[in-house]
Amino acid sequence: MDNPLARLAPQLFGEYPKSFIQLLDKITFPSDQDKESLKETLWRAFEFGNRHHEGQKRRSGEPYFNHCIQVATTLASWNMDSVTIMAGLLHDTVEDTSATIKELKDEFGQDLASLVDGVTKLSGIKFSTRKEEQAGNFMKMLLSVAKDLRVIIIKFADRLHNMHTIKYLPKIKQHRIAIETRDVYAPLAHRLGMASVKAQLDDLVFQTLSPGAYKSIVAKVKSTKRQREKIIRDYIAPVEKELKSYNIIPTIFGRPKSYASINGKMERRNKDFEDIYDVYAIRIIVEKVEQCYLALGIVHSLYTPIQERFKDFIATPKSNGYQSVHTTVIGFGGKMVEIQIRTDDMDGTAERGVAAHWVYKEGRKKTTEIDSNVKWLRELLEVLQNETADPKEFMDLLKIDLFSGEIFVFTPAGDLVQLPLNATPVDFAFQVHTQVGLHCMGAKVNHTIVSLNTKLKSGDIVEIITGKSQVPSYGWQKFVVTSKARNSINKYLKNMRQEESVKLGKEILEKTLRRLKISDANQEFIDSYKKFGFADIESLMVALGNGSLTVRDMFSKLRPQEDESMLASEDENSNRFFDFARSKTNGIVLDGITNLMVNFGKCCNPIPGDNLLGFVTRGRGVTVHQSSCRSLPVMTHEADRLIPVDWNVSRKDTFNVRLKIVGMDYKGLLKNLSECIAGQNVNISSVDTKVSGAIATAYFVVQVSSNRQLNRLVNKLNKIKNVDSVERA
Repeated sequence: MDNPLARLAPQLFGEYPKSFIQLLDKITFPSDQDKESLKETLWRAFEFGNRHHEGQKRRSGEPYFNHCIQVATTLASWNMDSVTIMAGLLHDTVEDTSATIKELKDEFGQDLASLVDGVTKLSGIKFSTRKEEQAGNFMKMLLSVAKDLRVIIIKFADRLHNMHTIKYLPKIKQHRIAIETRDVYAPLAHRLGMASVKAQLDDLVFQTLSPGAYKSIVAKVKSTKRQREKIIRDYIAPVEKELKSYNIIPTIFGRPKSYASINGKMERRNKDFEDIYDVYAIRIIVEKVEQCYLALGIVHSLYTPIQERFKDFIATPKSNGYQSVHTTVIGFGGKMVEIQIRTDDMDGTAERGVAAHWVYKEGRKKTTEIDSNVKWLRELLEVLQNETADPKEFMDLLKIDLFSGEIFVFTPAGDLVQLPLNATPVDFAFQVHTQVGLHCMGAKVNHTIVSLNTKLKSGDIVEIITGKSQVPSYGWQKFVVTSKARNSINKYLKNMRQEESVKLGKEILEKTLRRLKISDANQEFIDSYKKFGFADIESLMVALGNGSLTVRDMFSKLRPQEDESMLASEDENSNRFFDFARSKTNGIVLDGITNLMVNFGKCCNPIPGDNLLGFVTRGRGVTVHQSSCRSLPVMTHEADRLIPVDWNVSRKDTFNVRLKIVGMDYKGLLKNLSECIAGQNVNISSVDTKVSGAIATAYFVVQVSSNRQLNRLVNKLNKIKNVDSVERA
C-alpha cells in the first residue's frame, strides 16, 4: 500500500493506492451504470483481498496480492465486467486465506462467489495420484465454465501471470506447470477463440521447456525485423492505394507470429527459419463484410495467389467463432506472404474470443446459457454429467476435443457440419443426432457407399443409412474421434454389458442351485443382496454375471453349516471310482525305465495328454499327478522327491475317466447322453444316475485314449438340450 490511511478511508482523504488507480484506469465502465458506485464496490473487493493476503509473499519475494492485481488488470484490458474483475482480485482468497465462499457471497453477492468457487481448486479430498488430482480440478473447473464462461477467462488471466513469473519456481515445478499449460490451457484458449492468449501461453511454454531454441528464434526474428518490415511495407502500399480508390480506409499492418508457432512450423516442415514463408504476415482490417471480399479481389489482382492456401472462414466460421479470409500470395522476389482480411469486430473476436462477446449484464440475472460459439463445450458438459465419466476418461476426452483441427462437411440438404480432423461417418451421424449415430449401419460420401471408418475431408457430402436393428459395436471405439460419439457408444455398450451380466447372473444362480438340489432357495439368495453390500438385486446379478461374486461365496455365508456336507456329498463316490479306474498302472516311464511301481493320484486322475509329475512315496513307489494338481503345493517342502515322468502308451490303450453331468431331468435324457458318448466312439464302463426334484445328476465312467478325445466329448455333451454342466470328476 502506498499510504496505510488509504485503506481506512480513501474516500475521506482522497488518496487511493497507486495500483488501484492504475486498475481503475483500465476498466471500461458501461454508460448506464453509476461509476462512483462501481468504484466503491471495486475498492471494497480490493481492500478485502489485500487484507486477507497481508503478509503472504510469492516466490519472487513480492507481496502475494500483487499477483491478484495483475490478474484483475488483465481482465480489465479484455473489457470484462466489474464482477469478473473483482473475482480476479479475490480468486485466491478462498484457496490461500481464511476467507470462505459464504463470506464472499454475503459481502459481494452470489455471482462473484460462484466465480471464485469455480476457479478454486478442490480441497478436502485425498487423491491417489497427482494426475487424478489434476483431472479432478479440471473437471470442477469445466463444470463451472459450462455454467459461466467467465470462470475460464479468469483462469487464463491467472495462468498468464503465473507463466510470466514461473522462473522463480523450482525446475521440476516449472516443467510440470508448463506441460499442463501446453496440454490444456493453450488448446482451450484456441478452442474458445482467444488467439492472443494462446500465442502468449505458447511462447511462455516454449521459453520454459526449450530456453535455448527460444533464444535462437528471438534473435533471428530481431535480426530480420528491418528486412521483414520493408517487405511487408512493399506489399501493403499497392493494396492500400487501391482500396482508397474505392473509398475504403483500411487498417493494414504486419501480423507478428508467435515464436512457438515459428518453431513448430520449422520442426513440422523440417525447414530453416528463412524458409518459413508465413513469418511474413499481413492483416487487413476493414469496416464491412463485403469490403473483405473486395479487398481479397484487389490482393489477388495485384499478386499471384496460391490456390490450396485460400480459406474462407467468414462463410464457414470455425467452431470457436473465428471469422476471417486467409490467402497466401507470391510477390516481389518470389516471397510468399500470408494475408488475413477481416472486419474490426472479427478481429476482436479472433484476439479475445469469448471475452470479446461477453454481454455486460451487471444488475440483472446472469444467464446460464453458454455462448453459441462454443457448442462443443455444451457437449463436453453432457460427458461430465454422465455418471460414467471418471477423471481419467474426462482428461482423455478433453484432450481429444482440444487438440483436433477442423473439417467442414455437408448434409444432403446442404447444411454445414463442423467435425474434427480424421472424423468418420459415425462421428458425423452422432453430430447430426444421437439416435442417428446409434442406428447408423452405412454411409454414402459424395453419393458413393463407403465403410464407416472412412476419414472425411472438407467439402464432402455425407449421407447416413440407418436401420432399426443396427446398434453400435465395440469396433467403432477404435476409429471415432469426437467426444460425443465416443461417449454415446461407451454409454450404450456399458448398458448392454450390464443387461447381459444381469441375465447371465440369473442363469448362473438358477443352474448352480439346481445342481446343488436346492432350487427352492432361489428367492432366498436373490433377496440377500444387502448382506453382500449391494444396493439392489440388479447389482447382485451383475456381480454374479461378471464373476466378482460366486454362488459358492453366497452359499458359504447364507448356509455355512450345510456348506461342508454339500461338498462331502458331491465327493462321496470318488474313492470307489479311483479303485476301479486305476486297476492298471502301466504306461508310465521315468528316464527310460518302465515297469515302475506306480500309483495314480486320486486327486487329479491323469490321462494321456496331461502334463505329469511323479512323487516318490515311502514303500509305495511313485504317485503320478497332473502337474497342475492342487495337491502338489502341499509337498513343496519335499521338492527333492518330485521327479519328471512321462507317458509311454500306444494309441490302443484306453483310460477310465469319470464324468459328472448335471441337467434338467426329462424323458430320454439318459438315452441322449449315451448316444452322444457312443457317437464319439467312446466306450461306457459304468453309469450311475440320481434324480432330485427336477435335477438329474449322472456319473459316467468312460474309456478314452487321451485328453484331446475327452475334451471333444465334453464339448459335445454340453450342447445337449437341458444339460447345465459337464465336468471331469
